[in-house]
Amino acid sequence: MTTVKSTLPDLARQVTGDALQDTLVDLLGLSLIAKQAHWNIVGPRFRSIHLQLDEVVATARSFSDTVAERAAALGVSPDGRAETIAATCGVTGPKEGWLQDADVVRLMVEALATAVSRLRERIATTEGSDLVTQDLMIQITASLEKALWMFQAEN
Repeated sequence: MTTVKSTLPDLARQVTGDALQDTLVDLLGLSLIAKQAHWNIVGPRFRSIHLQLDEVVATARSFSDTVAERAAALGVSPDGRAETIAATCGVTGPKEGWLQDADVVRLMVEALATAVSRLRERIATTEGSDLVTQDLMIQITASLEKALWMFQAEN
């Protein structure tokens, strides 16, 4: 079997790999949460929030691919399996069924705030292990903070 060798020392690879894996799971979870809300939102602000949710999904999916590929480039096998996301995602999803537009806004504010908070911890963690990965975490955080701001403005 061929393995990808890391350019990082073992400890830095482990710390960075853990940060990337946790970020991958949170991003995939966030994309699923936003898509579930997208399909089930009802209410007078349906259209605008429906479109906003698609933006979050696209952002989370795009960054999840970048994060997974960064992990692979460092010799860390990314794990985006459904059971891994269900077991380890730190972002809370919606209840089953139709979701009122105001509830979706609250859900997304909470989900995005949680994801950003967890990313900020990983920014600090990767400072000593891999600045390239830290830069990626900073980019993701900036993008999710923009989405958070836009949902907060809906309140």
